[in-house]
Amino acid sequence: MRDTAPVRGHLPDENPGFTGRRTELTRITAALAEHRLVTVTGVGGVGKTRIALRAAHRVRHHHPDGAWWTDLGQLDGERLLVALVSDSVDLADHTPGTDTGALRRRLAESRLLLVLDCCDHLADACGRLVAELLDAAPGLTVLATSRRPLGVPGEHTVLLDPLPPAGDDALALLRTATGEELPAGPAAEICARLEGIPLALELAAAQIRLRGAEAVRDQLGSRLTAPPEARFDLLAHPGRVWPARHRTLRAAIGWSHELADPLERLLWARLSVFRGPFDLATATAVCTGGPLTPDTLPPALAGLVRASVVRPADGAGRHRLLDTIREYGAGWLDRLGETGTVADRHAAHFAALAAQGRTAWHGPRQLHWHHAVDTHHTDLRTALDHLLRTDPDAALDLIGSVAFAWSCRGRLREARAGLERALLLSEARGRARTRALWALGITLVLQGDLGPAQDAAERCAREARHTEHPPERPWAPSEPYGPGELTLDAAALAGLLALTTGRAHAALVVVDHVLGSARGTTAGSAATLRCRLVRVFALTGLGRLAEARADALALRTLCDTLDEHWTRTALEYQLALAGLLEGDPATAAAHARAMLAGTRALGAGLGVALGLDVLATAHAAAGDGERAADVSGTGEAHWRATGQPRRGLPGLRALHAHYTADVRAALGEPAYEEIFLRALTDLPQAGLDRALGTA
Repeated sequence: MRDTAPVRGHLPDENPGFTGRRTELTRITAALAEHRLVTVTGVGGVGKTRIALRAAHRVRHHHPDGAWWTDLGQLDGERLLVALVSDSVDLADHTPGTDTGALRRRLAESRLLLVLDCCDHLADACGRLVAELLDAAPGLTVLATSRRPLGVPGEHTVLLDPLPPAGDDALALLRTATGEELPAGPAAEICARLEGIPLALELAAAQIRLRGAEAVRDQLGSRLTAPPEARFDLLAHPGRVWPARHRTLRAAIGWSHELADPLERLLWARLSVFRGPFDLATATAVCTGGPLTPDTLPPALAGLVRASVVRPADGAGRHRLLDTIREYGAGWLDRLGETGTVADRHAAHFAALAAQGRTAWHGPRQLHWHHAVDTHHTDLRTALDHLLRTDPDAALDLIGSVAFAWSCRGRLREARAGLERALLLSEARGRARTRALWALGITLVLQGDLGPAQDAAERCAREARHTEHPPERPWAPSEPYGPGELTLDAAALAGLLALTTGRAHAALVVVDHVLGSARGTTAGSAATLRCRLVRVFALTGLGRLAEARADALALRTLCDTLDEHWTRTALEYQLALAGLLEGDPATAAAHARAMLAGTRALGAGLGVALGLDVLATAHAAAGDGERAADVSGTGEAHWRATGQPRRGLPGLRALHAHYTADVRAALGEPAYEEIFLRALTDLPQAGLDRALGTA
């Protein structure tokens, strides 16, 4: 297979500045052909991530199900390890079972390469997880990077040493990093003094661009010949961050720190609070204070980029710190006594972002905020963990604001875990608690865990009533009952739960009651739209198709006016189902494609799977067996990515089975199965493009 052929999986783009390492690369690729777990070990800054990425790109075609990359550096504990690995292999786990159950099933029959980068701080937890996955998935190969082995039976380790200081590779790396030809003498001395350590050479290259090779050589000479106590006294926690034997890298980073001006050093320390990428606006919001102002911070950030301390901005304007650099900055932040203060500021910023996203969710910027929550997922999660320790009430508000968006993206375990912990730790009553209970109920319904979902729905209804209609005080005027937004949302949750359990009439009764009694709410409010959506689904389930279609079209028009995507996408699903029930497969197919376009824009994996089922059924109802088989196979691939078997509304399941049986018979079982399996094993995105007619 050619390197240009599309393959499954996800790997970051390779660093174009990769040089040398031919022998080590050959050793790693050969080991991957013979061993199921290969761990690249070595000290910080030696280039483990870079060579693992190069090796993964080189061997990805040998794994039919592709190569998948997981960056574990964004985690500060093992609690979300399984969720992150699941996310990295496109498993939007919708199951309520054990943490690893869905992941083991996802990988059981796969022949893929899983790359776990930066296992250092989670080596023991990674070892346990890898052992479990290798046992469950005979076709799985794991490539890990860590400063120490994972300790799994059968593990093959490849120790990555620095580049030979006197060799061509170190000199080539230095020249590539500077982007210019260098005088051979000073450049060779720099490589020798930095012992061929790639990260140290990159830091030196940044200084060469600013000061020249001769000046850097002389500065390094004085730095590295100083007594150890003078070289390393700037490091707050040397034993925790770097092995004692790796003094040269510590010296090189400390030297870069000394060469930075005071504002750059302060910013370096404060930026260490970010676990994920950050842009200038976010850095400014979190890191300003004292001498760092909105005016002085941008040039300080630019200086750190020039010094290779901060990675240059990507196409979206986001920067990042390498783990080793970040840990050094964290040590300085601790020395400055600002660790707690900056963490509080970071959490407050992302809590405000979550609240802003919650407010903007219902409106023309819904997609923008949906993707913003996804982009900042790592730091929202970091902020949540901090607030759970320091301010549970604020944590409840944050997770209640983002959990629905997380659930739409398939991060149900993270949403559920965060909601349950915040609800347990916080004693707050009112809107924040009601929102969190509503989001928990939605999450549990999507997981299919209907018993706990019923409990959450009942608690949500009680909390909504208590919040909107507290016991009257003697001086408060008596008011007639009128459900507000919180009660409407609680009713929508109760209706959704009733629909999921086949009780369409109960769903209609509960939403009709609150919609008829609502006072002080607008027809286009988010909660009202959700209740009206449940009503459309209930009418369809009861066979009142003309009413359902009329309500759906009116509600879709309102969504168009509001530029509301989520409700509109759900309506397209319902209109497609109505088309099938009325014997109009062409109309059903058109609505199904509209639903698929919407769910893809929202990144809603479960919605894509449901939409493909509707479209496959429409093709089957039209007698187009080949397209039905192709779309159905693609749908099966997307269902497997949710970790659960096909499901949906009972009416659709019956229609799908009926029409599929007809086209199987007409096309012939062998022909249908061949098309189905070809789509199932194809790239899911390619199948979705075919379904939408964009391939």
